[in-house]
Amino acid sequence: MPRCEQVPPAVDTPVDGVVRRMRALDAALHPRDGVAVFNRVYLAVTETVDRYVDTGWFADPYAAITLDVRFARRYLDAVDAAARDRRAPACWRPLFQFRRHPGVRPLQFALAGINAHIGHDLALAVVDTCRTLDCAPAELEDEFDTVGDLLVSLEERIREDLMPGPDLLQIADPLTHLLGSWSLERARDAAWTAARALWALRGLPDLAGEFTERLDTAVGLAGRMLLTPLAEPPLRV
Repeated sequence: MPRCEQVPPAVDTPVDGVVRRMRALDAALHPRDGVAVFNRVYLAVTETVDRYVDTGWFADPYAAITLDVRFARRYLDAVDAAARDRRAPACWRPLFQFRRHPGVRPLQFALAGINAHIGHDLALAVVDTCRTLDCAPAELEDEFDTVGDLLVSLEERIREDLMPGPDLLQIADPLTHLLGSWSLERARDAAWTAARALWALRGLPDLAGEFTERLDTAVGLAGRMLLTPLAEPPLRV
């Protein structure tokens, strides 16, 4: 299939609209709210993608924009559902349920949101984008990898910014064990495999629906474990 036309750097893209919505959420939510914690992380990623689009980093900016926007809208739709007391996907429910729990640390909120968004939403966003652009997942692999690399590059910064202090390095701290049990890079690889599987199942809607439901449930279970309330780390004297 022919690749789509380039997007001039000065054009206001749909990514800009997504950034504005996330900034509005950031302004409206209490900073300690678990959704606000994840939103700040995701806003930083999306702003970076927006800059990459503007500077011509992507070989196919239209495909990158389409993937990024389809991806972001799944998160924003989940937030809207929770705000309207509607049933959000299972992968997002733990974050909404525990978003104000005093025993959950900011890093846990960030990782639980990333888990939901990468583990579930990313695979579905790839399939949505393929349908929109009439292409197979393989034709989006470059854009997928570039966006995924941005997410992975931010993981270390996220952990540094949200670490409560050097006591986390103590092996007895339960958050140390949670951190070691989850990897963004592994989650991204699993999302790509899930996207390819869903694309292969597109002619079997019942089976594709069952696969999607089980994926949603499994990612939600992992998110619930990431949000296990923890005792505060001991103060150093």
